Amino acid sequence: MGWQRQSHGPSVQQALEDAVHAVTAERTAVHAAGRTDAGVHGLAMRAHVDIGKDIAPFRLMEAINARIRPNPVAVLDCMTVPDDWHARFSCIRRSYEYRIVNRRAPLTHEAGQAWQVPQPLDEGAMADAAARLVGRHDFTTFRSVHCQADSPVRTLDLLSVEREGARLYIRAAARSFLHHQVRSMVGCLALVGMGRWSPDDVEAALNARDRAQLGLNAPSDGLFFVAADYPDEG
Repeated sequence: MGWQRQSHGPSVQQALEDAVHAVTAERTAVHAAGRTDAGVHGLAMRAHVDIGKDIAPFRLMEAINARIRPNPVAVLDCMTVPDDWHARFSCIRRSYEYRIVNRRAPLTHEAGQAWQVPQPLDEGAMADAAARLVGRHDFTTFRSVHCQADSPVRTLDLLSVEREGARLYIRAAARSFLHHQVRSMVGCLALVGMGRWSPDDVEAALNARDRAQLGLNAPSDGLFFVAADYPDEG
Protein backbone atom coordinates (compact mmCIF):
# COMPACT_ATOMS: atom_id res chain seq x y z
CA MET A 1 0.00 0.00 0.00
CA GLY A 2 3.00 2.29 -0.44
CA TRP A 3 5.41 3.51 2.22
CA GLN A 4 3.16 4.65 5.07
CA ARG A 5 1.66 2.18 7.52
CA GLN A 6 -1.99 1.51 6.66
CA SER A 7 -4.80 -0.20 8.56
CA HIS A 8 -6.16 -1.84 5.40
CA GLY A 9 -3.07 -3.44 3.89
CA PRO A 10 0.69 -4.06 4.03
CA SER A 11 3.21 -1.22 3.71
CA VAL A 12 6.96 -0.77 3.51
CA GLN A 13 6.99 1.05 6.85
CA GLN A 14 5.14 -1.75 8.60
CA ALA A 15 7.42 -4.41 7.11
CA LEU A 16 10.51 -2.55 8.34
CA GLU A 17 9.10 -1.78 11.79
CA ASP A 18 8.08 -5.41 12.29
CA ALA A 19 11.56 -6.57 11.25
CA VAL A 20 13.24 -4.06 13.60
CA HIS A 21 11.03 -5.29 16.42
CA ALA A 22 11.97 -8.89 15.68
CA VAL A 23 15.67 -7.97 15.87
CA THR A 24 15.67 -5.55 18.81
CA ALA A 25 12.44 -6.35 20.71
CA GLU A 26 11.78 -2.58 20.52
CA ARG A 27 8.65 -1.02 19.02
CA THR A 28 9.82 2.13 17.27
CA ALA A 29 8.87 4.12 14.18
CA VAL A 30 10.86 4.05 10.95
CA HIS A 31 10.94 7.54 9.38
CA ALA A 32 11.52 7.95 5.63
CA ALA A 33 12.73 10.77 3.40
CA GLY A 34 9.38 10.70 1.62
CA ARG A 35 6.16 8.79 1.17
CA THR A 36 5.31 6.70 -1.86
CA ASP A 37 1.84 5.70 -3.01
CA ALA A 38 0.74 2.13 -3.63
CA GLY A 39 2.41 0.88 -6.81
CA VAL A 40 5.31 3.37 -6.65
CA HIS A 41 8.81 1.90 -6.38
CA GLY A 42 11.72 2.94 -4.15
CA LEU A 43 15.23 2.42 -5.50
CA ALA A 44 17.08 4.49 -2.91
CA MET A 45 14.74 5.57 -0.15
CA ARG A 46 16.51 6.86 2.95
CA ALA A 47 15.05 6.13 6.38
CA HIS A 48 16.09 6.18 10.02
CA VAL A 49 15.14 4.39 13.22
CA ASP A 50 16.06 5.15 16.84
CA ILE A 51 16.96 2.01 18.79
CA GLY A 52 18.56 1.35 22.14
CA LYS A 53 20.07 -2.04 21.33
CA ASP A 54 23.85 -2.04 20.87
CA ILE A 55 24.31 -3.63 17.45
CA ALA A 56 26.74 -2.94 14.63
CA PRO A 57 25.15 -1.32 11.55
CA PHE A 58 26.13 -4.18 9.23
CA ARG A 59 24.70 -6.77 11.60
CA LEU A 60 21.49 -4.74 11.94
CA MET A 61 21.14 -4.58 8.15
CA GLU A 62 21.69 -8.31 7.78
CA ALA A 63 19.26 -9.11 10.58
CA ILE A 64 16.51 -6.87 9.19
CA ASN A 65 16.88 -8.34 5.72
CA ALA A 66 16.69 -11.87 7.12
CA ARG A 67 13.44 -11.11 8.92
CA ILE A 68 11.75 -8.94 6.32
CA ARG A 69 11.32 -11.79 3.85
CA PRO A 70 9.22 -12.47 1.80
CA ASN A 71 8.27 -8.80 1.50
CA PRO A 72 9.77 -7.13 -1.62
CA VAL A 73 11.82 -4.80 0.59
CA ALA A 74 15.56 -4.77 1.28
CA VAL A 75 17.96 -2.61 3.29
CA LEU A 76 20.90 -1.78 1.01
CA ASP A 77 23.11 -0.06 3.58
CA CYS A 78 23.04 0.90 7.24
CA MET A 79 25.07 3.38 9.30
CA THR A 80 25.02 5.28 12.57
CA VAL A 81 24.06 8.96 12.23
CA PRO A 82 24.08 11.93 14.65
CA ASP A 83 21.11 12.26 16.99
CA ASP A 84 19.86 15.37 15.17
CA TRP A 85 19.84 13.67 11.73
CA HIS A 86 16.32 13.01 10.44
CA ALA A 87 15.51 11.14 7.23
CA ARG A 88 12.66 13.53 6.38
CA PHE A 89 13.52 16.88 7.93
CA SER A 90 17.26 16.84 7.16
CA CYS A 91 16.67 16.02 3.47
CA ILE A 92 17.42 18.89 1.09
CA ARG A 93 16.51 17.30 -2.26
CA ARG A 94 14.37 14.41 -3.46
CA SER A 95 14.59 12.89 -6.93
CA TYR A 96 12.15 10.77 -8.90
CA GLU A 97 12.25 9.00 -12.24
CA TYR A 98 9.19 8.09 -14.29
CA ARG A 99 9.50 5.39 -16.94
CA ILE A 100 7.32 5.15 -20.04
CA VAL A 101 7.57 2.35 -22.59
CA ASN A 102 6.38 3.82 -25.87
CA ARG A 103 5.39 0.83 -27.98
CA ARG A 104 2.34 -1.22 -29.00
CA ALA A 105 3.69 -4.58 -27.84
CA PRO A 106 2.59 -5.49 -24.30
CA LEU A 107 5.00 -5.20 -21.38
CA THR A 108 6.55 -8.46 -20.22
CA HIS A 109 9.24 -8.32 -17.52
CA GLU A 110 8.61 -4.58 -17.14
CA ALA A 111 4.94 -5.09 -16.29
CA GLY A 112 4.12 -3.10 -13.17
CA GLN A 113 7.35 -1.10 -13.51
CA ALA A 114 6.53 1.23 -16.40
CA TRP A 115 3.60 2.93 -18.10
CA GLN A 116 2.96 1.54 -21.55
CA VAL A 117 1.84 4.24 -24.00
CA PRO A 118 1.14 2.74 -27.44
CA GLN A 119 0.66 6.08 -29.28
CA PRO A 120 3.85 7.68 -30.65
CA LEU A 121 5.18 10.33 -28.27
CA ASP A 122 7.00 13.51 -29.28
CA GLU A 123 9.66 13.77 -26.60
CA GLY A 124 10.82 17.17 -27.89
CA ALA A 125 7.40 18.73 -27.29
CA MET A 126 7.26 17.01 -23.91
CA ALA A 127 10.62 18.51 -22.95
CA ASP A 128 9.40 21.96 -24.02
CA ALA A 129 6.33 21.58 -21.82
CA ALA A 130 8.42 20.27 -18.91
CA ALA A 131 10.59 23.40 -19.02
CA ARG A 132 7.48 25.52 -18.38
CA LEU A 133 7.03 23.80 -14.99
CA VAL A 134 10.57 24.25 -13.67
CA GLY A 135 10.97 26.92 -11.00
CA ARG A 136 8.89 28.20 -8.10
CA HIS A 137 5.15 27.95 -8.75
CA ASP A 138 1.78 27.32 -7.18
CA PHE A 139 1.23 23.68 -8.22
CA THR A 140 -2.42 23.42 -7.11
CA THR A 141 -3.39 21.97 -10.51
CA PHE A 142 -0.88 19.15 -10.03
CA ARG A 143 -1.79 18.47 -6.41
CA SER A 144 -4.05 15.67 -5.18
CA VAL A 145 -7.24 16.79 -3.45
CA HIS A 146 -6.07 14.62 -0.55
CA CYS A 147 -2.71 16.41 -0.24
CA GLN A 148 -2.01 17.48 3.35
CA ALA A 149 0.77 20.01 2.61
CA ASP A 150 0.26 23.46 4.11
CA SER A 151 1.07 25.25 0.84
CA PRO A 152 0.82 24.32 -2.86
CA VAL A 153 3.91 26.40 -3.65
CA ARG A 154 6.99 24.37 -4.52
CA THR A 155 10.30 24.98 -6.28
CA LEU A 156 10.89 22.41 -9.00
CA ASP A 157 14.64 22.18 -9.67
CA LEU A 158 14.52 19.68 -12.52
CA LEU A 159 11.97 18.20 -14.92
CA SER A 160 13.60 16.57 -17.94
CA VAL A 161 12.46 14.21 -20.69
CA GLU A 162 14.87 11.82 -22.41
CA ARG A 163 14.27 9.01 -24.87
CA GLU A 164 16.33 5.81 -25.17
CA GLY A 165 14.79 3.76 -27.96
CA ALA A 166 11.21 2.91 -27.00
CA ARG A 167 11.75 4.10 -23.42
CA LEU A 168 11.20 7.61 -22.10
CA TYR A 169 12.66 8.72 -18.78
CA ILE A 170 11.14 11.73 -17.06
CA ARG A 171 13.29 12.92 -14.16
CA ALA A 172 12.16 15.34 -11.46
CA ALA A 173 13.99 16.85 -8.48
CA ALA A 174 12.97 19.29 -5.76
CA ARG A 175 13.37 19.83 -2.05
CA SER A 176 9.84 18.47 -1.63
CA PHE A 177 6.85 17.47 -3.73
CA LEU A 178 3.09 17.63 -3.30
CA HIS A 179 0.97 14.49 -3.20
CA HIS A 180 0.64 13.15 -6.79
CA GLN A 181 2.64 16.09 -8.18
CA VAL A 182 5.07 14.03 -10.24
CA ARG A 183 2.41 11.70 -11.62
CA SER A 184 0.16 14.66 -12.48
CA MET A 185 2.97 16.45 -14.31
CA VAL A 186 3.89 13.29 -16.22
CA GLY A 187 0.27 12.74 -17.26
CA CYS A 188 0.07 16.21 -18.78
CA LEU A 189 3.45 15.81 -20.49
CA ALA A 190 2.18 12.57 -22.04
CA LEU A 191 -0.84 14.44 -23.44
CA VAL A 192 1.60 16.84 -25.08
CA GLY A 193 3.59 13.94 -26.49
CA MET A 194 0.41 12.47 -27.99
CA GLY A 195 -0.45 15.80 -29.61
CA ARG A 196 -3.64 16.24 -27.56
CA TRP A 197 -2.16 19.17 -25.60
CA SER A 198 0.45 21.79 -26.49
CA PRO A 199 3.20 23.07 -24.18
CA ASP A 200 1.10 26.23 -23.85
CA ASP A 201 -1.78 24.11 -22.53
CA VAL A 202 0.48 22.78 -19.76
CA GLU A 203 1.50 26.32 -18.83
CA ALA A 204 -2.14 27.40 -18.83
CA ALA A 205 -3.08 24.49 -16.56
CA LEU A 206 -0.30 25.49 -14.16
CA ASN A 207 -1.43 29.13 -14.12
CA ALA A 208 -5.06 28.11 -13.56
CA ARG A 209 -4.16 26.80 -10.09
CA ASP A 210 -7.20 24.53 -10.34
CA ARG A 211 -7.13 20.74 -9.97
CA ALA A 212 -10.11 20.52 -12.33
CA GLN A 213 -7.80 21.72 -15.13
CA LEU A 214 -5.50 18.68 -14.79
CA GLY A 215 -5.42 16.69 -18.01
CA LEU A 216 -4.27 13.28 -16.76
CA ASN A 217 -2.76 11.66 -13.67
CA ALA A 218 -0.19 9.07 -14.79
CA PRO A 219 -0.42 5.59 -13.21
CA SER A 220 1.79 4.74 -10.25
CA ASP A 221 3.55 1.81 -11.99
CA GLY A 222 6.18 3.90 -13.73
CA LEU A 223 7.27 6.07 -10.79
CA PHE A 224 10.51 5.43 -8.90
CA PHE A 225 11.95 7.29 -5.90
CA VAL A 226 15.64 7.36 -6.88
CA ALA A 227 17.52 9.61 -4.44
CA ALA A 228 17.40 11.62 -1.23
CA ASP A 229 20.19 14.13 -0.69
CA TYR A 230 21.50 15.56 2.57
CA PRO A 231 23.94 18.34 3.54
CA ASP A 232 27.64 17.47 3.59
CA GLU A 233 27.23 14.29 1.56
CA GLY A 234 28.92 15.59 -1.57
